[in-house]
Amino acid sequence: MDVTPIAVAAAVWGAATGLLVPRAAYRLSVEPEEDWRSACPRGHALTGPAAGWLGLARCAPCAAGAPDATAPEAPAAAGATASGTRPAGAKADAPVRSVDEPAPARAVDEPAAAARADESARPSAPGALATAPPDPPGPAPAGPGQGAAPDAPDASAAPDESDESAEPPARPVPYRLSVPVAAVTAVVCLLLAYATGPRPELAVWLAAAPFAVLLALVDRNVHRLPDELTLPLAGAAALLLGAAALAPGDGGSWPTALLGGLALGGVYFLLFLINPDGMGFGDVKLALSLGVVLGWYGWTVLFAGAFAGFLLGSVYGVGLMLLRRADRRTAIPFGPFMITGAFLGLLLGALAAA
Repeated sequence: MDVTPIAVAAAVWGAATGLLVPRAAYRLSVEPEEDWRSACPRGHALTGPAAGWLGLARCAPCAAGAPDATAPEAPAAAGATASGTRPAGAKADAPVRSVDEPAPARAVDEPAAAARADESARPSAPGALATAPPDPPGPAPAGPGQGAAPDAPDASAAPDESDESAEPPARPVPYRLSVPVAAVTAVVCLLLAYATGPRPELAVWLAAAPFAVLLALVDRNVHRLPDELTLPLAGAAALLLGAAALAPGDGGSWPTALLGGLALGGVYFLLFLINPDGMGFGDVKLALSLGVVLGWYGWTVLFAGAFAGFLLGSVYGVGLMLLRRADRRTAIPFGPFMITGAFLGLLLGALAAA
């Protein structure tokens, strides 16, 4: 049977669902103590089907040029008041002056000013005593090195010791349409359709592919695999493969799939117990669903897919260290490599079962 029409339909499915992935990835890419995002980066509420979870990563108010919903109102300039208004702190019976009306000139004490001018212009004899007491010293004009207590430290020049220990700011999560994400999802579905053919498990692979891409994006953004995706994905994969096992023409084993999920999840849980800092518990939960999918085609495929994930992650980590962009203690998102290894193993198993 010619699988080209099936592959083309799978690619279209992948491209369509891939366009919906960036919005969900943006909403899910938060720290564990934070709520899911419900507004675009400029503060406009995300609306649409499924409480705003389904839709393109674009904001209609932003496209229409609407102002930021979270921008604070600009404060009025100091000393500036609207025409016909009274400045804050003025008495109730004080006259109201418009901003366009010039302020009255300050009265000058003419005799005192003349006396000071005459005193400064009079020459003084050597050793002569002053006949008039000097004027009280007024405040010195602010200038370089003046107007500040000598003991006051310069805050701008003081070194900030906290900068050395502070963590670098997190990379902002993008919220925009992503053609590469849609293209990757389309290619994944296309290859799965070519490798699997018209067997019933293809529907399971196509349903799981957008969620796998979504998990990889979220883990890359915030190094987190949300339970709201990993655990339901494992349960859905087991149930859907059970339904596929009842249909004619399937190419796998449902009992082996269930055992594969338990086996791979157990291995990752053991690694988590040995080194909790090097293996996140989200990876353990993701391993359940990947083990179910890989176990469908047997233990050899399960081992190959799991090994490919470890190999890809190791090569990436070693490459970062060789480029001096990371060290042995640098945390890297392992979920994308687990998913990529499982995808390669799934292609191998599907081709072998054809």
